[in-house]
Amino acid sequence: MLGKEKRSASSDSTTISTLLGRDTVIEGTLAFKETIRIDGRISGKLISSDGTVIVGENASLEADIQVAVAVIRGKINGRVEASQRVEIYAPAQVNGDICAPSIAIDSGVVFNGNCKMQAQPPKNVKTTKPDTKDVSATPKQ
Repeated sequence: MLGKEKRSASSDSTTISTLLGRDTVIEGTLAFKETIRIDGRISGKLISSDGTVIVGENASLEADIQVAVAVIRGKINGRVEASQRVEIYAPAQVNGDICAPSIAIDSGVVFNGNCKMQAQPPKNVKTTKPDTKDVSATPKQ
């Protein structure tokens, strides 16, 4: 369970650059930078490699989310993937898989899905397979 100090620090210290109010309805892909707060309805995808999404208590998303940070208080049906962290607070309802290196789920949250905590590889590191050679174990005669 997350304390009140953590709850207010995570969402209040972030400056919201875009606000989508209760009457907002979006269908499709929403790409953004910085921080966006959603209080309306979205069907589709939310994408931001470095951004933060705040899903308000009245928001309803039928969407797959790929962001740096996700702070969720509303309803989501879809996959949530974050490169830094996911924070879910009551009265949130999440139906879908969550994947992030750091995940916090508050008491009172409804979560149905799989949770995977995996760190993302650094952006500038190239991952390659080591060279493999066919080595025979047959001795010479």
